[in-house]
Amino acid sequence: MKLVVGLGNPGEKYQNTRHNVGFLVVDRLRERLDEGKDRVLFLKPDKFMNQSGAVVKAFLKKHPKVKPEEMYVAHDDLDIKLGEYKISFGKGPRDHNGLKSIYEQLGTKEFWHVRVGIDGPRGEVKSGEEYVLSSFRPEEKSIVNSIVNSVVKAIVKL
Repeated sequence: MKLVVGLGNPGEKYQNTRHNVGFLVVDRLRERLDEGKDRVLFLKPDKFMNQSGAVVKAFLKKHPKVKPEEMYVAHDDLDIKLGEYKISFGKGPRDHNGLKSIYEQLGTKEFWHVRVGIDGPRGEVKSGEEYVLSSFRPEEKSIVNSIVNSVVKAIVKL
């Protein structure tokens, strides 16, 4: 049984922000797969990013057959170009509050990191924190849609 966790922030205010790309991945996977039947479970934490770990830990406690090494955490990554992604085991970006929370709560980094590129705030006045909470620009939305589709295809194959 696989668990796919999408990281993001709850609420309409954050719905279309860069930080919520993990939620987009889970939503798209739900359109393609039948939860449970396809031996996959989905989780979109209902707490803010820096509290994601507590939600993941509680979920794993309720589903003891799912081990962290069978978990795929989809999240934004400032270090990867928009339109690209990486799936790696035990390795995430240098700094991500949602992942830090999961590492602390589970005591491990040994799970799959589905790193979806959102670019960084290159040349923009915004800090990284402000940037991830900003919405995708209109010209970026088709790129995001395409990369989310590619990520979903890759996860389905795993």
